Amino acid sequence: MSLQTLTSNLNLRDTKTLLALAALPPATYYLISSIRQLTTHNKPPAPRIHRSPLSDPEPATLPPYPPNALPGARDIPTPHGSIRAYEWGPATGRKVLFVHGISTPCIALAGLAQALVQQQGCRVLLFDLFGRGYSDCPPAAQDSALWASQIAFVLGSSELEWWGEGFVVVGYSLGGGIAADWASWFPRTVRGLVLVAPAGLLRAGRVAWWSRFVYGGFLPRGLVERIVGRRLRGGSGGRQPEETKVGVVQSAEAEVPEKGEEEAIGGGGRGEGLFPGRPVFSVADVVDWQVDAHPGFVPAFISSIQNSPISGQQERWRLVGSRLDRQRLNSGDDVAAKEGMTAGKVLLMLGKDDSIIVADEIGPDAEEALGKENVEVRVLDGGHDLPVANADGCAKAIGDFWDSI
Repeated sequence: MSLQTLTSNLNLRDTKTLLALAALPPATYYLISSIRQLTTHNKPPAPRIHRSPLSDPEPATLPPYPPNALPGARDIPTPHGSIRAYEWGPATGRKVLFVHGISTPCIALAGLAQALVQQQGCRVLLFDLFGRGYSDCPPAAQDSALWASQIAFVLGSSELEWWGEGFVVVGYSLGGGIAADWASWFPRTVRGLVLVAPAGLLRAGRVAWWSRFVYGGFLPRGLVERIVGRRLRGGSGGRQPEETKVGVVQSAEAEVPEKGEEEAIGGGGRGEGLFPGRPVFSVADVVDWQVDAHPGFVPAFISSIQNSPISGQQERWRLVGSRLDRQRLNSGDDVAAKEGMTAGKVLLMLGKDDSIIVADEIGPDAEEALGKENVEVRVLDGGHDLPVANADGCAKAIGDFWDSI
């Protein structure tokens, strides 16, 4: 229809027609504006990476975790954000990768790492899990996929060959669950697996109802972050309601020795004398600093509880055990040997007084999942802070285990 034909059929002297025509331009404008608002302006903001305290180049005071506390520091750029790693020890030594717990950064394992360097001549590699210490926190769920990618980035950043030669993984607490999970997916990279008070097989009945409620998705995320942040700062003023159950924040606090306890057990965990000329640090002071200084720490902590391999990992552990079975039964077969760990067994180290990962529970559960012939259990003096407070004892137990295989 032509414009002339259209206008000829309109009565331009009619008031209603004129008003309708006059309303067309603003109506069209508001319609387009509304569509634009629905499709763009009302979109939720894109998830962002929480940057680590390293983004503040001039902190007001030296933090309890000084950036230069450990030797061989490097920052690794990745699509998930920057990762802080440390690597030192003889280049030709046995390679050992450390994966720390849920609340403290990798300095918690610095005493154990340095003991293995000094006593066994190891080459050690430590890194801060995403959202801890000086590693950024991505918006992704802190699950097995994220941890696997982070470990891959860390290994690939080294000037030495870690992938082809294989390495020992030492995992502590949450890091124990991550280490076992890695070994189940990438067995040919793992020469040995050492699990220290590990997560992964925590019995569901041991978790306090309060923790199940807070982390179960029943509360708004912002409220959960406020509750957890307050408790991690020590504001709760006491134990969780169920004395015989494991509270999640209680578990995090148990990774940190009481002030002075490191020296009393002789682990060297405070860093005094570990690295001459470098700042002294105290693991006991780090958690409060992370809560206040790292915007991604509390979100990372919560996401780890909700998504990481903390319990119910029997299937992944059985894969590790089955590969060790094949290796033992086909010891002369090179292909079968590559499927398992050359150490032949998993070393499981537990604290005699650990109320979180209880030796009488995790020992039998690990033997059932891995196979009794595939795990060696050693119970040492200490609690859940075992590798921090008793680093020398852990290093000796690892050395003795290596000498026996």
